[in-house]
Amino acid sequence: MNVALQPCRHCGEPVTAMSPAAPDFCCAGCAGAYELLGEMGLTSYYNRRAIDPKVRALRPDEDEIASFDFTELASTDTDGHHHLNLMVDGIHCAACVWLIETLLHRNSAVLQARVNMTTRRLRLSWQGDVSDIEDIIRPVMQMGYRLIPFDPAALEQATTSRNKELLRCLAVAGFAAGNVMLLSVSVWAGYFQGMGGATRDLFHWISALIALPAAAYDGLPFYRSALGAIRNRRVNMDVPISLGVILALGMSLAQTIRGEPHAYFDSAITLLFFLLIGRYLDGRARGQARSAAEHLLSLNARSITVIEPDGTRRLIAPQKATPGMIVLAAAGERIGIDGKVIDGQSDVDTSIITGESIPVLTRPGTTVFAGTTNISAPLRIEVTATGGNTLLSEIVRLMENAEQG
Repeated sequence: MNVALQPCRHCGEPVTAMSPAAPDFCCAGCAGAYELLGEMGLTSYYNRRAIDPKVRALRPDEDEIASFDFTELASTDTDGHHHLNLMVDGIHCAACVWLIETLLHRNSAVLQARVNMTTRRLRLSWQGDVSDIEDIIRPVMQMGYRLIPFDPAALEQATTSRNKELLRCLAVAGFAAGNVMLLSVSVWAGYFQGMGGATRDLFHWISALIALPAAAYDGLPFYRSALGAIRNRRVNMDVPISLGVILALGMSLAQTIRGEPHAYFDSAITLLFFLLIGRYLDGRARGQARSAAEHLLSLNARSITVIEPDGTRRLIAPQKATPGMIVLAAAGERIGIDGKVIDGQSDVDTSIITGESIPVLTRPGTTVFAGTTNISAPLRIEVTATGGNTLLSEIVRLMENAEQG
Protein backbone atom coordinates (compact mmCIF):
# COMPACT_ATOMS: atom_id res chain seq x y z
CA MET A 1 0.00 0.00 0.00
CA ASN A 2 1.48 3.35 -1.13
CA VAL A 3 0.83 5.43 2.00
CA ALA A 4 2.42 8.86 2.44
CA LEU A 5 4.81 8.92 5.41
CA GLN A 6 5.98 12.54 5.66
CA PRO A 7 7.09 15.44 3.43
CA CYS A 8 10.43 15.09 1.64
CA ARG A 9 13.11 16.97 3.54
CA HIS A 10 14.28 18.68 0.35
CA CYS A 11 11.36 19.27 -2.03
CA GLY A 12 8.42 18.95 0.39
CA GLU A 13 6.56 16.38 -1.71
CA PRO A 14 4.97 13.40 0.10
CA VAL A 15 7.29 10.46 0.79
CA THR A 16 5.72 7.02 0.44
CA ALA A 17 6.85 3.59 1.50
CA MET A 18 7.72 2.90 -2.15
CA SER A 19 9.98 5.94 -2.48
CA PRO A 20 13.56 4.90 -3.33
CA ALA A 21 15.07 7.14 -0.63
CA ALA A 22 12.38 6.72 2.06
CA PRO A 23 11.68 7.66 4.78
CA ASP A 24 13.34 11.10 4.53
CA PHE A 25 13.36 11.73 0.77
CA CYS A 26 11.06 11.06 -2.15
CA CYS A 27 13.86 10.29 -4.61
CA ALA A 28 17.62 9.88 -4.86
CA GLY A 29 17.95 13.35 -6.45
CA CYS A 30 16.46 15.03 -3.38
CA ALA A 31 18.72 12.99 -1.09
CA GLY A 32 21.75 14.08 -3.13
CA ALA A 33 20.67 17.73 -3.06
CA TYR A 34 20.22 17.64 0.72
CA GLU A 35 23.63 16.01 1.15
CA LEU A 36 25.27 18.59 -1.13
CA LEU A 37 23.85 21.50 0.87
CA GLY A 38 25.08 19.84 4.03
CA GLU A 39 28.60 19.55 2.64
CA MET A 40 28.52 23.23 1.63
CA GLY A 41 27.18 24.37 5.00
CA LEU A 42 23.95 25.76 3.52
CA THR A 43 21.34 23.69 5.38
CA SER A 44 20.00 26.91 6.93
CA TYR A 45 18.13 27.26 3.64
CA TYR A 46 15.57 24.71 4.86
CA ASN A 47 14.84 26.84 7.94
CA ARG A 48 14.49 30.03 5.93
CA ARG A 49 12.39 28.86 3.01
CA ALA A 50 8.62 29.09 2.60
CA ILE A 51 7.31 26.69 -0.03
CA ASP A 52 4.77 28.15 -2.46
CA PRO A 53 2.25 25.43 -3.41
CA LYS A 54 1.65 27.14 -6.77
CA VAL A 55 5.31 26.69 -7.77
CA ARG A 56 6.78 23.44 -9.05
CA ALA A 57 8.46 21.31 -6.36
CA LEU A 58 12.28 21.33 -6.35
CA ARG A 59 12.77 17.73 -7.45
CA PRO A 60 16.13 17.32 -9.27
CA ASP A 61 16.07 15.67 -12.70
CA GLU A 62 19.35 14.04 -13.75
CA ASP A 63 18.37 14.04 -17.42
CA GLU A 64 17.90 17.83 -17.41
CA ILE A 65 21.17 18.37 -15.56
CA ALA A 66 23.08 16.46 -18.22
CA SER A 67 21.40 18.02 -21.27
CA PHE A 68 21.91 21.78 -20.97
CA ASP A 69 24.30 23.87 -23.08
CA PHE A 70 24.14 27.65 -22.76
CA THR A 71 27.51 28.53 -24.32
CA GLU A 72 25.89 29.86 -27.52
CA LEU A 73 23.70 32.25 -25.51
CA ALA A 74 26.56 33.88 -23.61
CA SER A 75 28.08 37.20 -24.68
CA THR A 76 31.68 38.30 -24.09
CA ASP A 77 32.86 41.86 -23.43
CA THR A 78 36.22 43.45 -24.21
CA ASP A 79 37.65 42.40 -20.83
CA GLY A 80 37.02 38.75 -21.64
CA HIS A 81 34.17 38.48 -19.14
CA HIS A 82 31.16 36.43 -20.14
CA HIS A 83 27.53 37.39 -19.49
CA LEU A 84 24.34 35.35 -19.59
CA ASN A 85 20.69 36.04 -18.77
CA LEU A 86 18.56 33.05 -17.75
CA MET A 87 15.11 32.44 -16.30
CA VAL A 88 14.97 30.32 -13.14
CA ASP A 89 11.99 28.00 -12.76
CA GLY A 90 11.19 26.82 -9.24
CA ILE A 91 11.78 29.93 -7.12
CA HIS A 92 9.47 29.74 -4.09
CA CYS A 93 10.65 32.53 -1.80
CA ALA A 94 13.50 34.89 -0.92
CA ALA A 95 15.45 31.97 0.55
CA CYS A 96 15.60 30.45 -2.94
CA VAL A 97 17.14 33.67 -4.25
CA TRP A 98 19.71 33.59 -1.45
CA LEU A 99 20.54 29.93 -2.12
CA ILE A 100 20.97 30.37 -5.89
CA GLU A 101 23.19 33.42 -5.52
CA THR A 102 25.25 31.73 -2.80
CA LEU A 103 25.74 28.54 -4.80
CA LEU A 104 26.91 30.52 -7.82
CA HIS A 105 29.25 32.77 -5.84
CA ARG A 106 30.93 29.70 -4.33
CA ASN A 107 32.56 29.29 -7.76
CA SER A 108 35.64 31.51 -7.91
CA ALA A 109 35.08 32.23 -11.60
CA VAL A 110 31.77 34.00 -10.95
CA LEU A 111 32.00 37.79 -10.93
CA GLN A 112 28.31 38.55 -10.43
CA ALA A 113 25.15 36.53 -9.86
CA ARG A 114 21.93 38.41 -9.29
CA VAL A 115 18.42 36.92 -9.19
CA ASN A 116 15.28 39.03 -9.44
CA MET A 117 12.59 37.20 -7.48
CA THR A 118 9.67 38.79 -9.33
CA THR A 119 10.91 38.29 -12.89
CA ARG A 120 12.86 35.11 -11.97
CA ARG A 121 15.70 36.54 -14.07
CA LEU A 122 19.28 35.48 -13.33
CA ARG A 123 22.07 37.81 -14.47
CA LEU A 124 25.33 35.89 -14.46
CA SER A 125 28.85 37.13 -15.21
CA TRP A 126 32.00 35.03 -15.03
CA GLN A 127 35.63 34.97 -16.13
CA GLY A 128 37.64 32.19 -17.70
CA ASP A 129 36.40 30.01 -20.51
CA VAL A 130 32.83 30.39 -21.78
CA SER A 131 32.36 26.61 -21.51
CA ASP A 132 32.81 26.88 -17.72
CA ILE A 133 29.12 27.79 -17.55
CA GLU A 134 28.30 24.08 -17.28
CA ASP A 135 30.26 23.68 -14.03
CA ILE A 136 29.03 27.03 -12.69
CA ILE A 137 25.31 26.35 -12.91
CA ARG A 138 25.39 22.60 -12.21
CA PRO A 139 24.96 23.01 -8.39
CA VAL A 140 21.86 25.16 -9.00
CA MET A 141 20.30 22.55 -11.25
CA GLN A 142 21.21 19.80 -8.78
CA MET A 143 18.95 21.57 -6.28
CA GLY A 144 16.00 21.09 -8.65
CA TYR A 145 15.88 24.56 -10.23
CA ARG A 146 15.46 24.67 -13.99
CA LEU A 147 17.45 27.21 -15.97
CA ILE A 148 16.10 28.24 -19.35
CA PRO A 149 16.82 31.16 -21.71
CA PHE A 150 15.20 34.34 -20.43
CA ASP A 151 11.86 34.80 -22.18
CA PRO A 152 9.88 37.94 -21.22
CA ALA A 153 6.85 36.65 -23.15
CA ALA A 154 6.61 33.50 -21.01
CA LEU A 155 6.99 35.57 -17.85
CA GLU A 156 4.30 37.99 -18.98
CA GLN A 157 1.94 35.10 -19.72
CA ALA A 158 2.40 33.65 -16.23
CA THR A 159 1.89 37.07 -14.61
CA THR A 160 -1.25 37.72 -16.66
CA SER A 161 -2.69 34.34 -15.71
CA ARG A 162 -2.05 34.97 -12.01
CA ASN A 163 -3.60 38.45 -12.15
CA LYS A 164 -6.68 37.11 -13.96
CA GLU A 165 -7.20 34.53 -11.22
CA LEU A 166 -6.97 37.23 -8.55
CA LEU A 167 -9.36 39.44 -10.50
CA ARG A 168 -11.94 36.64 -10.74
CA CYS A 169 -11.66 35.99 -7.01
CA LEU A 170 -11.95 39.72 -6.35
CA ALA A 171 -15.12 40.01 -8.47
CA VAL A 172 -16.82 37.11 -6.70
CA ALA A 173 -15.77 38.42 -3.28
CA GLY A 174 -17.09 41.90 -4.10
CA PHE A 175 -20.43 40.51 -5.25
CA ALA A 176 -20.78 38.33 -2.15
CA ALA A 177 -19.63 41.04 0.27
CA GLY A 178 -22.08 43.56 -1.14
CA ASN A 179 -25.07 41.25 -0.89
CA VAL A 180 -24.19 39.84 2.53
CA MET A 181 -23.64 43.35 3.85
CA LEU A 182 -27.13 44.37 2.68
CA LEU A 183 -28.60 41.45 4.59
CA SER A 184 -26.50 42.30 7.66
CA VAL A 185 -27.68 45.93 7.61
CA SER A 186 -31.25 44.64 7.64
CA VAL A 187 -30.49 42.44 10.65
CA TRP A 188 -28.79 45.29 12.49
CA ALA A 189 -31.74 47.60 11.83
CA GLY A 190 -34.05 44.86 13.04
CA TYR A 191 -32.48 44.95 16.50
CA PHE A 192 -34.03 48.41 16.97
CA GLN A 193 -37.25 47.86 15.06
CA GLY A 194 -38.42 44.57 16.50
CA MET A 195 -37.41 42.08 13.77
CA GLY A 196 -38.62 38.60 14.62
CA GLY A 197 -36.26 35.70 15.26
CA ALA A 198 -37.53 33.73 12.26
CA THR A 199 -36.83 36.61 9.86
CA ARG A 200 -33.38 37.16 11.37
CA ASP A 201 -32.53 33.46 11.02
CA LEU A 202 -33.72 33.50 7.41
CA PHE A 203 -31.39 36.40 6.63
CA HIS A 204 -28.52 34.56 8.34
CA TRP A 205 -29.17 31.44 6.27
CA ILE A 206 -29.27 33.47 3.04
CA SER A 207 -25.99 35.11 4.07
CA ALA A 208 -24.50 31.67 4.70
CA LEU A 209 -25.60 30.42 1.28
CA ILE A 210 -23.85 33.39 -0.34
CA ALA A 211 -20.76 33.69 1.85
CA LEU A 212 -19.69 30.04 2.26
CA PRO A 213 -19.30 29.14 -1.46
CA ALA A 214 -17.82 32.56 -2.23
CA ALA A 215 -15.26 32.28 0.58
CA ALA A 216 -14.34 28.76 -0.52
CA TYR A 217 -13.48 30.10 -3.99
CA ASP A 218 -12.13 33.57 -3.12
CA GLY A 219 -9.83 32.27 -0.43
CA LEU A 220 -8.02 29.77 -2.66
CA PRO A 221 -4.93 32.03 -3.13
CA PHE A 222 -4.61 32.22 0.67
CA TYR A 223 -5.58 28.63 1.45
CA ARG A 224 -3.07 27.14 -1.01
CA SER A 225 -0.24 29.23 0.37
CA ALA A 226 -1.18 28.47 4.00
CA LEU A 227 -1.48 24.72 3.32
CA GLY A 228 1.93 24.66 1.67
CA ALA A 229 3.49 26.44 4.64
CA ILE A 230 1.87 24.16 7.22
CA ARG A 231 2.81 21.05 5.24
CA ASN A 232 6.43 22.15 5.59
CA ARG A 233 6.02 23.01 9.29
CA ARG A 234 6.27 26.73 8.74
CA VAL A 235 3.98 29.73 9.13
CA ASN A 236 3.50 32.56 6.65
CA MET A 237 1.16 35.54 6.50
CA ASP A 238 -1.59 33.52 4.82
CA VAL A 239 -1.88 31.05 7.71
CA PRO A 240 -3.53 33.47 10.19
CA ILE A 241 -5.63 34.92 7.37
CA SER A 242 -6.96 31.48 6.45
CA LEU A 243 -7.53 30.50 10.08
CA GLY A 244 -9.38 33.75 10.81
CA VAL A 245 -11.68 33.41 7.81
CA ILE A 246 -12.41 29.71 8.39
CA LEU A 247 -13.06 30.17 12.13
CA ALA A 248 -15.32 33.19 11.55
CA LEU A 249 -17.35 31.29 8.97
CA GLY A 250 -17.50 28.14 11.11
CA MET A 251 -18.60 30.01 14.22
CA SER A 252 -21.19 31.97 12.22
CA LEU A 253 -22.60 28.77 10.75
CA ALA A 254 -22.82 27.23 14.23
CA GLN A 255 -24.56 30.35 15.55
CA THR A 256 -27.03 30.24 12.65
CA ILE A 257 -27.80 26.56 13.21
CA ARG A 258 -28.55 27.24 16.90
CA GLY A 259 -30.65 30.32 16.04
CA GLU A 260 -28.36 32.71 17.89
CA PRO A 261 -28.74 36.44 17.20
CA HIS A 262 -25.16 37.08 15.97
CA ALA A 263 -23.34 35.84 12.85
CA TYR A 264 -20.22 37.17 11.12
CA PHE A 265 -20.50 36.11 7.50
CA ASP A 266 -20.20 39.75 6.46
CA SER A 267 -16.92 40.21 8.34
CA ALA A 268 -15.28 37.12 6.82
CA ILE A 269 -16.21 37.77 3.21
CA THR A 270 -15.45 41.51 3.45
CA LEU A 271 -12.01 40.71 4.91
CA LEU A 272 -11.28 38.48 1.91
CA PHE A 273 -12.51 41.20 -0.43
CA PHE A 274 -10.13 43.85 0.91
CA LEU A 275 -7.19 41.43 1.12
CA LEU A 276 -7.73 40.46 -2.51
CA ILE A 277 -7.80 44.13 -3.50
CA GLY A 278 -4.37 44.59 -1.90
CA ARG A 279 -2.92 41.46 -3.47
CA TYR A 280 -4.24 42.31 -6.92
CA LEU A 281 -2.97 45.90 -6.79
CA ASP A 282 0.43 44.68 -5.61
CA GLY A 283 0.62 42.28 -8.56
CA ARG A 284 -0.43 45.03 -10.97
CA ALA A 285 2.16 47.45 -9.58
CA ARG A 286 4.95 44.88 -9.91
CA GLY A 287 3.83 44.03 -13.42
CA GLN A 288 3.79 47.68 -14.48
CA ALA A 289 7.27 48.26 -13.06
CA ARG A 290 8.54 45.22 -14.94
CA SER A 291 6.76 46.30 -18.13
CA ALA A 292 8.34 49.74 -17.91
CA ALA A 293 11.80 48.17 -17.74
CA GLU A 294 11.05 45.84 -20.65
CA HIS A 295 9.65 48.79 -22.63
CA LEU A 296 12.92 50.64 -22.19
CA LEU A 297 14.85 47.67 -23.56
CA SER A 298 12.44 47.35 -26.48
CA LEU A 299 13.28 50.92 -27.49
CA ASN A 300 16.84 49.90 -28.36
CA ALA A 301 17.76 49.45 -32.02
CA ARG A 302 17.35 46.01 -33.57
CA SER A 303 20.41 46.42 -35.81
CA ILE A 304 23.26 48.84 -36.44
CA THR A 305 25.31 49.69 -39.52
CA VAL A 306 29.04 49.09 -39.03
CA ILE A 307 31.55 50.81 -41.33
CA GLU A 308 34.53 48.52 -41.97
CA PRO A 309 38.10 49.89 -42.39
CA ASP A 310 37.80 49.34 -46.16
CA GLY A 311 34.63 51.46 -46.27
CA THR A 312 32.14 48.62 -46.69
CA ARG A 313 29.03 48.55 -44.54
CA ARG A 314 27.24 45.66 -42.88
CA LEU A 315 24.32 45.23 -40.53
CA ILE A 316 24.84 43.47 -37.19
CA ALA A 317 22.96 43.13 -33.92
CA PRO A 318 23.91 45.87 -31.41
CA GLN A 319 25.19 43.34 -28.86
CA LYS A 320 27.65 41.97 -31.43
CA ALA A 321 29.44 45.30 -31.76
CA THR A 322 32.70 45.84 -29.93
CA PRO A 323 34.27 49.06 -28.60
CA GLY A 324 36.27 50.84 -31.27
CA MET A 325 33.96 49.96 -34.16
CA ILE A 326 32.64 52.79 -36.30
CA VAL A 327 28.84 52.87 -36.61
CA LEU A 328 26.73 54.91 -39.01
CA ALA A 329 23.48 56.30 -37.56
CA ALA A 330 21.24 57.54 -40.38
CA ALA A 331 18.77 60.39 -39.96
CA GLY A 332 15.62 59.12 -38.24
CA GLU A 333 17.37 55.98 -36.99
CA ARG A 334 17.50 54.83 -33.37
CA ILE A 335 21.04 54.56 -32.00
CA GLY A 336 21.83 51.04 -30.75
CA ILE A 337 25.10 51.60 -28.84
CA ASP A 338 26.80 54.05 -26.52
CA GLY A 339 29.54 55.96 -28.28
CA LYS A 340 31.28 59.20 -29.20
CA VAL A 341 30.44 61.13 -32.33
CA ILE A 342 33.49 61.39 -34.62
CA ASP A 343 31.87 62.88 -37.72
CA GLY A 344 28.67 64.77 -38.47
CA GLN A 345 26.33 67.16 -36.73
CA SER A 346 22.71 66.42 -35.91
CA ASP A 347 19.88 66.81 -33.44
CA VAL A 348 19.36 63.78 -31.18
CA ASP A 349 16.18 63.02 -29.24
CA THR A 350 17.42 62.03 -25.77
CA SER A 351 14.02 62.02 -24.04
CA ILE A 352 14.29 58.31 -23.18
CA ILE A 353 17.40 59.08 -21.09
CA THR A 354 16.90 62.62 -19.79
CA GLY A 355 13.14 63.11 -20.06
CA GLU A 356 13.70 66.34 -22.00
CA SER A 357 11.54 66.65 -25.13
CA ILE A 358 13.82 69.20 -26.84
CA PRO A 359 16.43 67.53 -29.11
CA VAL A 360 20.09 68.00 -28.24
CA LEU A 361 22.59 69.26 -30.83
CA THR A 362 25.44 66.80 -31.20
CA ARG A 363 28.78 67.35 -32.91
CA PRO A 364 32.15 65.55 -32.95
CA GLY A 365 33.19 64.68 -29.41
CA THR A 366 29.62 64.47 -28.07
CA THR A 367 28.62 61.25 -26.29
CA VAL A 368 25.42 59.55 -27.46
CA PHE A 369 23.55 56.66 -25.85
CA ALA A 370 21.67 53.57 -26.93
CA GLY A 371 17.92 54.11 -27.28
CA THR A 372 18.18 57.75 -28.36
CA THR A 373 17.08 58.79 -31.86
CA ASN A 374 19.17 60.61 -34.46
CA ILE A 375 16.84 63.16 -36.06
CA SER A 376 18.30 65.43 -38.73
CA ALA A 377 21.58 64.19 -40.28
CA PRO A 378 23.83 61.09 -40.45
CA LEU A 379 26.38 60.57 -37.70
CA ARG A 380 29.48 58.44 -37.48
CA ILE A 381 29.93 57.11 -33.98
CA GLU A 382 32.82 55.27 -32.34
CA VAL A 383 31.44 52.53 -30.11
CA THR A 384 32.29 52.74 -26.40
CA ALA A 385 29.72 50.34 -24.86
CA THR A 386 27.26 47.73 -26.12
CA GLY A 387 24.65 45.29 -24.85
CA GLY A 388 24.44 45.10 -21.07
CA ASN A 389 27.11 47.77 -20.62
CA THR A 390 25.09 50.64 -22.10
CA LEU A 391 23.50 53.37 -20.01
CA LEU A 392 20.04 52.15 -21.06
CA SER A 393 20.75 48.65 -19.74
CA GLU A 394 22.07 50.10 -16.49
CA ILE A 395 18.86 52.09 -16.03
CA VAL A 396 16.84 48.89 -16.55
CA ARG A 397 18.98 47.05 -13.99
CA LEU A 398 18.45 49.81 -11.42
CA MET A 399 14.68 49.69 -12.04
CA GLU A 400 14.63 45.92 -11.53
CA ASN A 401 16.69 46.18 -8.35
CA ALA A 402 14.37 48.88 -6.99
CA GLU A 403 11.30 46.80 -7.88
CA GLN A 404 12.79 43.76 -6.15
CA GLY A 405 13.46 45.78 -3.03
